[in-house]
Amino acid sequence: MSEAEHPDRARPRREVTVEDIRQLMGASTPHFALQIRNRIAKLIVDLPADHPARVLGERELARLVKLGLDGETRGHPGEEGLPTLASVTDATDPLPAGNLHG
Repeated sequence: MSEAEHPDRARPRREVTVEDIRQLMGASTPHFALQIRNRIAKLIVDLPADHPARVLGERELARLVKLGLDGETRGHPGEEGLPTLASVTDATDPLPAGNLHG
């Protein structure tokens, strides 16, 4: 998955809609969550604070960060002699709260 935007959503003067945000949300998995977060952040950054797409998008940004950092179990705890990998949340928070641009 790239962070490139769908050509229809990237057109100048086209208003971002709640449906645009929902389409991006539908593909969210731990593996792609932070890339999707960045795409949504780019779409909503210029929208007014009360715009429905921005409200939904900002709520989704928080969910995607959590999904991307906590959303998967790494390693196979059942395999003897191999430790489970540490969660990426054990590292310093790479995406501080309130930062739309990551």
